[in-house]
Amino acid sequence: MRGGSGARVRTLLADAARRLADAGVESPRVDAELLLAHVVGRTRAGLLTLDEVDDDAAARFAGLVEQRADRVPLQHLTGRAPFRRLELAVGPGVFVPRPETELLVEWALEQLAGVDGPVVVDLGSGSGAIALSIAHEHPGARVTAVERDPGAIAWTRHNALDRVGAGDTPVGVVAGDMTDPALLSELDGRVDLVVSNPPYVPDGARVPREVADHDPPLALWGGPDGLDVVRGMLGVAARLLRPGGRLGIEHADQQGTALPAVVRAHGGFTDVEDHPDLSGRPRFTTARRGPGEDR
Repeated sequence: MRGGSGARVRTLLADAARRLADAGVESPRVDAELLLAHVVGRTRAGLLTLDEVDDDAAARFAGLVEQRADRVPLQHLTGRAPFRRLELAVGPGVFVPRPETELLVEWALEQLAGVDGPVVVDLGSGSGAIALSIAHEHPGARVTAVERDPGAIAWTRHNALDRVGAGDTPVGVVAGDMTDPALLSELDGRVDLVVSNPPYVPDGARVPREVADHDPPLALWGGPDGLDVVRGMLGVAARLLRPGGRLGIEHADQQGTALPAVVRAHGGFTDVEDHPDLSGRPRFTTARRGPGEDR
């Protein structure tokens, strides 16, 4: 709006960015712009042509800024999280997908290129980011998303239904534990690709308040070294994968040596390799299912 009585956008954003910076928010100006864009129903770029907002919008914006300053995740305040080509619904009870996980999906899609009707399992799916992205970008894939946490699986199902409504290939959503020896036994030896962003934070590690206070514990903590859940799920992955099938697991940047070692020690996998993220930090481990017996 132009020329009316209201709060000036430039001033609102400057004040909000200062408030968020003082609170220790990592990207204060970007977060301020995204919150205001959410309030006024525009894109962030659309704010460039907005001079003023009315008092009601300014008040709603101020309330969101205060919540963000209290370290409520930005995505919980907007209700949406962008991930690759999708925008997913998120909120309390589900892990907010991170941009670095997009690299695991990119690797996964490279493995599926040219494969007709591949069978894919996403263990610990949360919002469904990995599973739904694979189904969206490789429409012939038969994807199953597994989630243990009752709070999180509600979001998995919500997003899966949204993507069906948008025309994507349906993804199966299964309530289950990625370490359960009987999980998805009907798919034993038939899966082409298993992917997972499992809980991998070592118990007691310091994490940002957004994570500690708002991400569900079942999505975070992985035992003393962060790898207990991975150890439990490797047997499931080995059982599900056909010989030559591929496995991809995200990990913390401090686990670029430890997680590959755990995969090698299992004995059911070959071609174990670690991959960096865009900033060069170790980010995910991949392997191929060997021809030997399940472990």
